[in-house]
Amino acid sequence: MSEENRTEAYLKEHGDTRFISQLTRNTFAMVLAGGRGSRLMQLTDNRAKPAVFFAGKFRIIDFTLSNCVNSGIRRIGVATQYKAHSLIQHIQRGWSFLDGRFDEFVQLMPAQQQIDEVQWYQGTADAMYQNMHLISRHRPEYILVLSGDHIYKMDYGKMLAFHVNRGADMTVACLEVPIEDAREFGVMGVDEDDRVVTFTEKPANPAPIPGQPDRALASMGIYIFNAQFLYDQLLRDVETAGSSRDFGKDIIPHIVPRNKVFAHRFADSCVGMNDGVPYWRDVGTIDAYWEANMELTKVTPELNMYDESWPIWTYQAQLPPAKFVFDDEGRRGEAIDSLVSGGCIISGSTVRRSLLFSSVKVHSWALVEDSVILPGVDIGRHAVLKRCVIDKGCRIPEGLVVGVNAEDDRRRFHVSKKGITLITPTMLGQPEYPHKP
Repeated sequence: MSEENRTEAYLKEHGDTRFISQLTRNTFAMVLAGGRGSRLMQLTDNRAKPAVFFAGKFRIIDFTLSNCVNSGIRRIGVATQYKAHSLIQHIQRGWSFLDGRFDEFVQLMPAQQQIDEVQWYQGTADAMYQNMHLISRHRPEYILVLSGDHIYKMDYGKMLAFHVNRGADMTVACLEVPIEDAREFGVMGVDEDDRVVTFTEKPANPAPIPGQPDRALASMGIYIFNAQFLYDQLLRDVETAGSSRDFGKDIIPHIVPRNKVFAHRFADSCVGMNDGVPYWRDVGTIDAYWEANMELTKVTPELNMYDESWPIWTYQAQLPPAKFVFDDEGRRGEAIDSLVSGGCIISGSTVRRSLLFSSVKVHSWALVEDSVILPGVDIGRHAVLKRCVIDKGCRIPEGLVVGVNAEDDRRRFHVSKKGITLITPTMLGQPEYPHKP
């Protein structure tokens, strides 16, 4: 009996829910979280991109880890490399609730020069290869490879069911994008059954989806492999001269013409779609980061953070509630169309369309508009901040005006292509926050 026929028989006997839960229990998830994210400029000078703060109280990696836990995948490795202290500390504090007695865990896998004493992780495939002996100890049937630096909600169980139903060796999660945007992605050319027939990294002429000449299937960097198949490919790749040890550049182009690779449409497993449009954001630039945070201040944002059926888990410090004080004309503590986290004090000042992370202090007569304020920031009296990203621990001087005169801002701070001003303690000539990640 073929793998596909066995799957159909199992579904008839046990039902879809039990089938998927069995698949997720037999899966090991590996989150690749070692990248800096250099396009975020000075925001990643002291932390890896997956550890960057997002949405008022979370870190970027929390979304990927929450997807795993909510999907029933609770054997998770996190490969770290670039300036990983903040990320490691966050995972230790916020993700230690899984019970090892039930073989559930989030296991940190920092680069350790395990293969030789010279090389760290050389690429995404090399990060998997260097940890292959640790992964194989858990004897998974399937291995889910994930990136730790995107914002989305996805039920990986549905993708696993798709993978097994198709009898695939590898399955790639894909996002439908306009053909003109596909040049920035790895693009999957597929047949009518969504079997991948071509793969091109950042092509000049992307292959369109069959029947949709204006759309292409872009890889999301989410892969499912049959475990033994992946081990074989990693061993083959390490013996291939000139390989850059990367999934997108080496592994996928090799296996597509030789093995069964399928494209899984993100819309089929996205959780909480708004008007049928799947939510996925790469917050890899200051502009994209600011825009994704600003979307959350809308009355009905595309990303539903209030869905109790699919919670986003994180570490939370024990802080008092946010506080708003003074109600005098011209000196009123208020926040409008904003997200304000615990420990914040809005003292006789105005906050509009902004996100305030924990323990932010906004002093009298200050104005904050359209800004992302990271934890521990202190904003002095009469300061004006518009269209800003303020890094953790900044002490904004009294009367400082930002976001009004772009030329003045460029002389002191970093201003993005779309006019978003990034301010860090170093730019202000201040020592870094004592516990700054």
